[in-house]
Amino acid sequence: MSHFLKGRRIAYGRIISFLLIAVIVICVGSLAIRLKKIYNGEITANIPDPEKYPVMGVDVSRYQGNIDWAVLESQDVKFAFIKATEGSSFQDICFAKNWEEVKKTNIYAGAYHFFSFESSGETQAQNFIDTVGELDGNLPPVVDFEFYGDYADKHLSKKETRQILNALLEKLEEYYQVKPIIYITTKTYCYYILGGGYEDYPIWMRDTYMEPLTRWNFWQYSDQGKLDGYDGIQSDQTEVYIDLNVYHDSYENFLEEFSLPARDFKINLSDTQEELA
Repeated sequence: MSHFLKGRRIAYGRIISFLLIAVIVICVGSLAIRLKKIYNGEITANIPDPEKYPVMGVDVSRYQGNIDWAVLESQDVKFAFIKATEGSSFQDICFAKNWEEVKKTNIYAGAYHFFSFESSGETQAQNFIDTVGELDGNLPPVVDFEFYGDYADKHLSKKETRQILNALLEKLEEYYQVKPIIYITTKTYCYYILGGGYEDYPIWMRDTYMEPLTRWNFWQYSDQGKLDGYDGIQSDQTEVYIDLNVYHDSYENFLEEFSLPARDFKINLSDTQEELA
């Protein structure tokens, strides 16, 4: 019996090794094809193909200042993630106005929370719930999970960080009855998300260099987009840029995935959707 089990383990090991090699070959091959297209000038590394990814969106906070949502809508913006909260006590000063004004358009809105390594997940979730209230058919809540300050160099342990993140996600899901979207960078993905049991969560990936190689539902491809419809005026500075994003599939699948009603979008006022510096 022991020889039989040993033989089975060897066979399973070979199968797993073969599958891993196959996955690596496929990934390397796909990357090589994409790099060749970039080299030949057929595609730009960080600009999505509008035919492949027709659902465009933005994300905003107080940094965009005063926003004319109708003007943004006219530039083919179909969804927007709006900063609501940060940590356990901070609220974005522009959230309430943006949350009300975007309802006057056909843009699908979502609210996002900036994750804090310094307070409990439960109190962070409560801050979001108290600030945003009900979603009323909008996109799921978003947890913006990225490094900041000293945490960029001094990472908390996986166990400690995942405890905070899981408590935050679980409380939001319990309240809103939908899985939150997790916004991640390559670094937070590698340090905490990969292998952490987050396979069922929609992923919003930031990569301003090229299309993400990992699974993603939303891709933030530029933090230096320029659109009409915001003045960027704040008390201490003026922001000229806006973050640009795309959904990973068709408009129809976008509606189906998030149980959204179809809407009639305004005709573009300009042929130019964006201008990258």
